[in-house]
Amino acid sequence: MIFLNPAVLFGLLAASIPVLIHLLNLKKLKKIEFSTLTFLKELQKNKIRKLKLKQWLLLALRVLIILFLVTAFARPTLKGLALGGTTSAAKTTAVFILDNTFSMSAVDANGSFFNQAKQTIINLLKNLQEGDEAALVLVSDKGNEEIKPTLNLDEFLKQVKDADISYSSGTINHSLIKAAEVLGNSKNFNKEIYLLSDFQKSRLAEEESLPDLSKLLNDKIKLYTFNFSGKDIFNLGIDDLKVNTQIFEKNKPVSFNVTVTNFSDQTADNIVVSLFIDGERKAQLSISLAGGETKVITMDAVAESTGYTDAFAEIEDDNIVQDNKRYVNFYVPDKIPAAIFYNDENDTKFVRLALSLAGDTGTIKLTGKNLNQISSFDLSQFEVVIIDGSQNIADIDRLKSYVENGGGLFIMPAENDNVSDFSNLTSKIGLPAPEGAAGKLNETANAVTFDKIEFEHPIFQNIFSVSDKKKLDSPEIFYHYKISTKGQGLSIITLTDGTTFLSDYKIGNGKVLLLNTSPVLSWSNLPLKNIFAPLILKSVFYLASKDRPGNDYFAGDQATVTLPGVTLPRIKVDRPDKTEEFLNMEKSGSLNFITYNKTNVTGNYIFYSGSGIADEISVNADPKESIPKSLTSKEFEKYLNEIHFKGKHISISKNDNPSEIVLQSRFGSELWRLFLIAALITAVVEMAVARSARKDLVQTGSQ
Repeated sequence: MIFLNPAVLFGLLAASIPVLIHLLNLKKLKKIEFSTLTFLKELQKNKIRKLKLKQWLLLALRVLIILFLVTAFARPTLKGLALGGTTSAAKTTAVFILDNTFSMSAVDANGSFFNQAKQTIINLLKNLQEGDEAALVLVSDKGNEEIKPTLNLDEFLKQVKDADISYSSGTINHSLIKAAEVLGNSKNFNKEIYLLSDFQKSRLAEEESLPDLSKLLNDKIKLYTFNFSGKDIFNLGIDDLKVNTQIFEKNKPVSFNVTVTNFSDQTADNIVVSLFIDGERKAQLSISLAGGETKVITMDAVAESTGYTDAFAEIEDDNIVQDNKRYVNFYVPDKIPAAIFYNDENDTKFVRLALSLAGDTGTIKLTGKNLNQISSFDLSQFEVVIIDGSQNIADIDRLKSYVENGGGLFIMPAENDNVSDFSNLTSKIGLPAPEGAAGKLNETANAVTFDKIEFEHPIFQNIFSVSDKKKLDSPEIFYHYKISTKGQGLSIITLTDGTTFLSDYKIGNGKVLLLNTSPVLSWSNLPLKNIFAPLILKSVFYLASKDRPGNDYFAGDQATVTLPGVTLPRIKVDRPDKTEEFLNMEKSGSLNFITYNKTNVTGNYIFYSGSGIADEISVNADPKESIPKSLTSKEFEKYLNEIHFKGKHISISKNDNPSEIVLQSRFGSELWRLFLIAALITAVVEMAVARSARKDLVQTGSQ
């Protein structure tokens, strides 16, 4: 016998109360002999003996009443036995784990796996009785909110019927932990978990080392599993969609890498892959894939608009459609507000001339100011800041903060600069300081030229053809600062003396380009070379492009969206399902951000501050969910052993009668009603005996 409320058993101590009262009522009577009453002694002995017997019987009955009542409240339960009449089936807490990940959308002769699982739950609910409770755990739910079982089975039935396939993925292991936590808080004797899934191998668990769940999944737990897999699933999916281009310009081509995988064993011929930009088909390609094969294809399309631009790749429908489309977004600048700060405006004339090449489209809007005016400008209004020179520069900390918050910074010496001032500037920003200077102004005798060029860097995008790279006319550098990246950045161009001519650094959320030569003719003939104008122009475009590594999420993930420069406290979110919601902006130091949890739909999410777009993120399906391979029964049993499952596992196949198997295996009958009835009967007997004892006592006293 097991007690479901064992703490109540301390109440058994109350059974000693009638005994103590009885002992306290015992009195030693003083005997006084009367000769005239001698003849009554024999008669009184019989009555007193009968009275004492009834008193002891009353004591026993009162003790039993307390014992029966306390035991009833402790809820005694017999294992493996179902008694009729005075007993009742032990109360049950049933947790149903419903796999609603999109792999369950596959269809066989009986319909989709998901709808079959929902109908199975509806049928199993008929086994639950009044007082039983049920809880629903969805495999796609990645949240940590507490799940509470309900006694309202009609409400639970509605939860099941309202459940739908999700783009979010989840693991069986995480769902079992949730279910076990629900049962851990239950006081009911029967604790059951129903796991209804297609048991994907790839979605068993995220953890390499599985946790020990022996305390949660102890020997009181019954685990019923229903495996709805079995059909060979034909599924292809787009694993990844990457934008190769890093510098975006209106009406210029954008390059994409599309990764397509055949997750089935069948060969897929002539699969059409389409690329869309802003909802318009821009490119199309046909491929064939052997079973299990993955291909990465490159597709190019022209971005005809500016601002945040949506793109997606799509393949034809198959058995699982949720992974046939993948989203990405990028930003094409309309205007690039740039500022150039200098000591001598004449030092910037060649740079200004180079940037004027973008004047036909008006892409770059350039503002020029003296270096000592930096502290009076709000640098966040500029996407690129160019620093020409290092003397008399004011508030270098503002420049560093600007870069850390996502700004683009281009630093170059002025004609009359000195190494000391330039070192102070670069060091305070977090760049390597020059080790000195080399060469002489206006002297060509010891000039150095370009040595190695990183042509794969984005600033060389669409500048050179393969043959042009070999014919590059290198400038002669008469005088330059000896700069080395020291492992902190990337050398884009190095000189023949081993120093770095142009280098690229990542500082916080921003980028810095560092030039070791002043763009004036006394330092080099660089401004006269064909490479100069496109190099300066592309450098500004590169610095204006934003690195957005955190704008791609899996469905169900929590997204943290940083919003530099946004001051309005309320943010509107446009979701892919055409709904919208409003969020309050959070703050951490000088960083503005929002935390967004409702990424359950794939597509592009747009965040508005006022009427302008503050940022955009792409949400896609987890490719692991696309793999239809299922666990074997041995593999699942191995998993249960690895998590130290102590309960009883019952596997139910599609051909079994689930309700019948559950009823046969359900154990335990609660005996509290029996003990309560026994207490009531004992109380009735006690009242009858007490009445009889009082009558005998009166008669004995009157004689």
